Amino acid sequence: VQLQASGGGLVQAGGSLRLSCAASGSIFSINVMGWYRQAPGKQRELVATMTSGRDTNYADSVKGRFTISRDNAKNTVYLQMSSLEPEDTAVYYCNLRLPGNTYWGRGTLVTVSS
Repeated sequence: VQLQASGGGLVQAGGSLRLSCAASGSIFSINVMGWYRQAPGKQRELVATMTSGRDTNYADSVKGRFTISRDNAKNTVYLQMSSLEPEDTAVYYCNLRLPGNTYWGRGTLVTVSS
């Protein structure tokens, strides 16, 4: 299984970005896809996840600003980020959880300038 993320970059505070992550390989239809992030000097933390049944879970810090979605036919998960804040600056990692295995993408850097 491989995860290919894209969409990071530099944006001003208040701006928007959309991240995408496509999974390839042997992927069981029942799974959880999502995003985590790691800011400099901090631990990796949950941002948002969505099950294949479209149940979602968001970190409190992003609720109302970020929206996770997915295309099951394409094994792709998206993260629409709006009203970005400097505190959102981090490397964002795509995550795929299958029964018995967890996979991570390489990460994409999001930098929010004030």
